[in-house]
Amino acid sequence: MARVRPRGNGPQGLPGISVTGRRAGTFCLLLVAALCVQATRVQVFQAQDLDRNSANQRLTVERYAQPRGDILVGPDPVTGSEPTGGRYAYKRSYTDGPTYAAVTGFASQAYGTNQLEGTEDELLTGTDGRLAGWSVWDAVSRRQNPGGDVHTTLNRAAQQAAMRGLGDQKGAVAAIEPATGRILALASTPSYDPGSFAGYGADDQEAWNRLRADADEPMLNRALRQTYPPGSTFKVVTAAAALAAGVVTDPAAPTGAPFPYVLPGTTTPLVNDTPACDRPDLSLAAAMTASCNSVLGYLGVRTGLDRMAEMAGNLGFNDARLDVPVRAARSNFDTRMDESQLALSSIGQFDTAATPLTMAMVAAGVANGGTVMRPQLVDRLTRSDGTTVQLMKPAVYRRAMTPAVAGQVRGLMTDVVENGTGGNARIAGAVVGGKTGTAQHGVGNSGTPYAWFISWAAPAGSDAVPPVAVAVVVADSDATDVTGGALAAPIARSVMRAVLGG
Repeated sequence: MARVRPRGNGPQGLPGISVTGRRAGTFCLLLVAALCVQATRVQVFQAQDLDRNSANQRLTVERYAQPRGDILVGPDPVTGSEPTGGRYAYKRSYTDGPTYAAVTGFASQAYGTNQLEGTEDELLTGTDGRLAGWSVWDAVSRRQNPGGDVHTTLNRAAQQAAMRGLGDQKGAVAAIEPATGRILALASTPSYDPGSFAGYGADDQEAWNRLRADADEPMLNRALRQTYPPGSTFKVVTAAAALAAGVVTDPAAPTGAPFPYVLPGTTTPLVNDTPACDRPDLSLAAAMTASCNSVLGYLGVRTGLDRMAEMAGNLGFNDARLDVPVRAARSNFDTRMDESQLALSSIGQFDTAATPLTMAMVAAGVANGGTVMRPQLVDRLTRSDGTTVQLMKPAVYRRAMTPAVAGQVRGLMTDVVENGTGGNARIAGAVVGGKTGTAQHGVGNSGTPYAWFISWAAPAGSDAVPPVAVAVVVADSDATDVTGGALAAPIARSVMRAVLGG
């Protein structure tokens, strides 16, 4: 009887797999491998692109699935989070939003973030790697950490004084602690309420569109992001450069400046705003007190473009990467000019332009013995339980001038307040140094002048570094007397008094 080979056995008579079965198995393995490759490509190599895709709402949903960390002024938060009952569980809220908008910026479900809400977004949302715990389960489950908190350097009283002083006028204030660079006030008007468009609804869109269309630009941060011709406040820079270069050795001695001073290479005299300046050979001290264009223009040319540009750079000009940590606009002092343009630039005109932050750095550098500290708006970053993630330390920005030169410039600024155009900044029981500025602009200087004042203040009799330096610009006002002494100096005085505790 013939033997029959069992079906399905291999050639050796053992159980095996048919050719068709082997092919099917191989195909399945290839499918699994392809799926693994695709998953790796999507989850690893394309992860960032997918996360950034505008159609991907997962990250936005996660971002607002829990309360956002807070931004604090002193011990108190000026931000919060409120439940929405919608797809995005929480939205940002603000305490007295317009007062602090130039600092906090906004966090909107529809329009993103800016200012500190933007630079510290990962910490505030809890996605910053420094907030992660050590729990293995937290790592495996990718549990979102609670948002951390941002503690600012602001002085609440100084910030409120700055906003009250500016009122309905268009302008800005920047105040710095000279010894550390801590920003004590950062105000911009007109302001806005960042909570008005924090959500995703029709009301938020309407508020956003209204603010964006407003001709007064309430969302423009004039303290950090807008530059203005600094006018005569820049004469502090020119005086420092002339003294540092040895062009002037004694502020009380005649400078040799002629009157009239004709701009080099032209037939145009550099005019003054007061008859007190209309005579030759004035001293630097007299010229600063009366704010004489002819003398400071002459000294700028004598000092020379290279040394003028060096001093301006040491005090914050021409720096395109000045982060506080919000990036400030670049203040400008041209490094290519003829002598007539240099004369005009030396009195804060021509193409010279500065943010209020940079002009506060000028005053702070003089107050701090010539050392300019890097301005900083954040004191420390913490977890939600208050433990420190990062503590910001004071850092030197530039050593702009020697202590001896800084002392001479401080004396000049004190005379401006005591005997000159800055009288409205005087504070009882304090020593105040300052410089006024009224900057022309527009076609044919037809625009309303910008009213400036920069200053510092210290308790009378104190040998310590003055605790506050301020820059104020009023860019548009209904006042009839549009000068730095009339409009900006009283605002600076109120901010300095707030810091001094008066």
